[in-house]
Amino acid sequence: MKQIDTYKDKNILVLGLGKSGFAVSELLLQLGAKLTLNDKADLDKNERAQELKKQGVRVIGGHHPVELLEQEHFDYFVKNPGIPYENPMVKKAEELEIPIITEPEIALSVSEAPYVCVTGSNGKTTTVMLTQRILDHHLQKSGHHAYAVGNIGVPISEVVTKATKDDILVVEISSFQLLGVTDIDPKVAAIVDIYHNVHIDYHKTFENYVNAKLNVTRFQNDQDYFIANFDQKDILKKEESLTKAKIQTFSEKDSSADYYIGDEYLEHKGEKIMKIDDIKLPGIHNQQNCLVAIAISKIMGAENDDIQAVLSTFAGAKHRLQYVMTLDDRKVYNDSKSTNIEAASVAIPSFKQPEVLIAGGLDRGFTFDALVPLFKKHVKAIVLYGETKYLLADAARKAGIKDIVIENTLQEAVPKAYELTDPGDVLLFSPACASWDQFRTFEERGDYFVNFVKEIKTK
Repeated sequence: MKQIDTYKDKNILVLGLGKSGFAVSELLLQLGAKLTLNDKADLDKNERAQELKKQGVRVIGGHHPVELLEQEHFDYFVKNPGIPYENPMVKKAEELEIPIITEPEIALSVSEAPYVCVTGSNGKTTTVMLTQRILDHHLQKSGHHAYAVGNIGVPISEVVTKATKDDILVVEISSFQLLGVTDIDPKVAAIVDIYHNVHIDYHKTFENYVNAKLNVTRFQNDQDYFIANFDQKDILKKEESLTKAKIQTFSEKDSSADYYIGDEYLEHKGEKIMKIDDIKLPGIHNQQNCLVAIAISKIMGAENDDIQAVLSTFAGAKHRLQYVMTLDDRKVYNDSKSTNIEAASVAIPSFKQPEVLIAGGLDRGFTFDALVPLFKKHVKAIVLYGETKYLLADAARKAGIKDIVIENTLQEAVPKAYELTDPGDVLLFSPACASWDQFRTFEERGDYFVNFVKEIKTK
C-alpha cells in the first residue's frame, strides 16, 4: 500500500456503516485520519461500530446529526455509494462545500497494484469474475495474484493493504460508486453496456446515469486503454468524444470491431482465440462478457492458454444465469440478478430448449411489452408472482403463451413451474424485476429459489 498524506490529520465524516463503510474507515485510520462515523441505524450493539470505537472513532448512530456539519469543520465527507444525494447529511455537506468522496477513490489512490475497472448495466459481475480468473491463472505462474474487488462484494479497502505492485485488482464499479468519483485512472476501463430504465430512481435521468458511467474513463490518459461496446453506437460516440485512452471495441456481430463473435470462435482481428462451443457459460450475452474479459486480460499480459483454461471451465456467478441442477432431465437455472427487463432480455434467449419461466417482483411502473417477442420465441409456459404478476401476465397473453399461472409467492411458483416442464426443458428463474416486494436483496431471493428447487428434489 502506498503511504500518502492526503488524509493525515484530516477531520473526516463517514456516512454509512456497511461493509465498505467499515473497510474504508479502517483504511483511513491507517492513513492517519480523525474519523466520525454516522449511520441512521442504532449502532450500540453493532460489532463493527464497537471495533471502530476502540480504535478512536467517534460513532453516532440512530439519527443523522445535520447540525454537526455546521458546528465542526470537516475536511472530507465519505458517502456510502447506496445513500442518495437527497439524504439530509449529504445535502448539508454539499451546501457547505465539503468535498464528498467515496470508498473506491480513497482505496485506489493508495493501491500499489495496477487496477482495471469494469462497469455496465448488465454483465459486469460475470465479466469481472472471468477477468480475475484469467489474470490470476496468468499471474500464478510467477507467484502473484489478481483480486476481484468493489461492487462484487469485497471492498477495495480490504485488499489494497495486501496487494503488491506485481498483483492486479479487477474492480467492479457501479454507477452509484462512479457518481462520487473525481479522480480514478485505471490502466484499463470497460463499459460492457448501458441500458435505459436502469437505476433511474437513483440517477433521475438517463443522461445522469450515462454521465456517471463515463466517470470510469473520464480521468484516464493516453497511456491507458478503454474497452467500448461497438454495437451501442450512441453511447460509443459519447465515449469517443470524452476519453483520452486508447479505445478497443467489441461486438456481438461486427467483425470490424477489435474483438467479435465469429462463426465458430471468439476472435481478435482475425485471430481465433476461443472456440464458442467450448465456452462453459450459456448465451450470446455471456460471449460478449467473454470478449470484454479477453480484451482486458490480453492488454494486462495474459496469454490465450490462460483465456482458454478459464472460459472452458467457469460455470458462472451465483444468481447470474447460475446452473442449479438437473431434475429428471430438466435443467434449472437461477437468474435472480435479473432485476430489470434488460437483464431478462439477455437471459431468456440463452437456451435452445423450450423454457418454463418464473418471473415477477417489485412494480416500478414499467410495462413488459419489450419481452413479448422473446416470450413468443422461447417460453412455452410462465409462472408469475409478486407485485408485477398481472403486468407480466398481460405480456405473456400478447405473446400467445397458453399456460400462464399466477401465484402470490415465489415458494408457490417454483413447484407449479416444475409441473409445467417436460424432460429436456429448461426451468428458468429470471424475474425481470427488483426483489424488494418480498425479499431484502436479489441474493436472498436467489438463495430461496435454490432451496425451493431442492425441496422438489427431495419429494
